[in-house]
Amino acid sequence: MTEHVLIEADGGSRGNPGPAGYGAVVKDAATGEVLAERKAYVGIATNNVAEYSGLIAGLAAAAELGASTVDVRMDSKLVVEQMSGRWKVKHPSMQPLNAEAKELASRFSRVRYEWIPRAENSHADGLANEAMDAGRDGGKLPEAPKAVKQDRISPVGWTGATETPTKLLLVRHGQTAMSVERRYSGRGDVPLTEHGKQQAAAAAKRLGAMEGLVVDGEAVPIIASPLIRTQQTAQAIADALGGRVETHPGLIETDFGDWEGLTFKEAMDRDPEFHTEWLSDTSIAAPGGESFDGVHRRVRKARDELIARYGGRTLVLVSHVTPIKALLRMGLDAGPSLLFRLHLDLASLSIVEFYPDGNASVRLVNDISHLS
Repeated sequence: MTEHVLIEADGGSRGNPGPAGYGAVVKDAATGEVLAERKAYVGIATNNVAEYSGLIAGLAAAAELGASTVDVRMDSKLVVEQMSGRWKVKHPSMQPLNAEAKELASRFSRVRYEWIPRAENSHADGLANEAMDAGRDGGKLPEAPKAVKQDRISPVGWTGATETPTKLLLVRHGQTAMSVERRYSGRGDVPLTEHGKQQAAAAAKRLGAMEGLVVDGEAVPIIASPLIRTQQTAQAIADALGGRVETHPGLIETDFGDWEGLTFKEAMDRDPEFHTEWLSDTSIAAPGGESFDGVHRRVRKARDELIARYGGRTLVLVSHVTPIKALLRMGLDAGPSLLFRLHLDLASLSIVEFYPDGNASVRLVNDISHLS
C-alpha cells in the first residue's frame, strides 16, 4: 500500500461539446512509479465534464490503492480552483460532478490541488486521447474505474448522455371549475373540483406505486406552483409518498392578464386582431399579462435552480400546462411551436431527464393511464 500518491488527470472534448474522453494516472509520489491508469470514453460531453470525470476516476483509483494523502495535478484551471474552494461552482451541470469529486476526496486525510501547464500533463492527456480515439473508431471502450458507479459514467444509449440525470416527474394539476368551462386560467387561484380531487388521488396512487420515489424511508422532493390547485394535487402525492410539499414560484402558470377567466372565443371577440397576433408570436404578452417566451425564461431559471439544489435526484414537480410544456420543450430542444402542438391532460404525468453534460431525454408524455 502506498500512502502518498500523485494523480495526474486530464479530459478532452472534440467539439466542446463533442466526443469526449478522460485519462488519469496514479503514481507513487516518492518514486514516480505508475501504480494505476484509467481512461474512458464518455460520449458527447464538454471539456469541463471530461476533466471532472478524469479527476473522479483518479481519486477512485487512489482510494482503491489505499492512499491516505494525495497530490492532484491538472491543466484545468477551473477544476483546480473549484476543488480548492477558491472559485464557486456556478454552472448547474458542474455541481453534481464537483460534489462527487469532493465526496471521494473526503476519504483521504489530505488532498492538494495544483495547476500545471498542458505540456506537463502529457501522460494523462495521452490516455484521454486514446479514449476519444476508441470512441471515434467504434472500438471496445475502456471500462470506467470500479469505484465510479457505471451508471454515472457510461454513455446512455444513442443519446451520448453521461453522468446521473436529474429526473423530473411532471404532474399537471387536477380539474377546476375553470378547466371544465375551458377558460383561460392563469393566476386565478381556483381550487380543485371534487372530480379534480379524485384525479389528484389517482395520480398520487400512481406515483405511490412507482419505484425509487421513497429512498431509505424518505420521499423524493415534491415541488409545486404556489396556486391552490397545484398545492392540493401535490399534497395528495405527498400523502401517498409520506413526504412534504415545497413551493417554487417559477412553476406558476402563465399570467393571462385581461384574458383571465375568458374563454377562447370571448378573448377573440374582445381583442380579435391582437389575439390572433398573440397566437402566432410567443414574444407577445396577453394584455396586462405575460408572454410565453417570458414563461419559458422563468421556467428555465426555475429548472436550473432546482438542478443546482437537487442535481442527480428524482423530483416530482406539480405545475400547470404551460410550464410543463416548457420543460418538455427544453428536453426535446424544440421550438416554441411545440406549445401549440402538444396536448396535456389534467392530472397527466410526463417525465424528462436533464443530464449534467447538457443532454436530455423525454421519457414519457401525457400519460393518463391512472385515470382510466
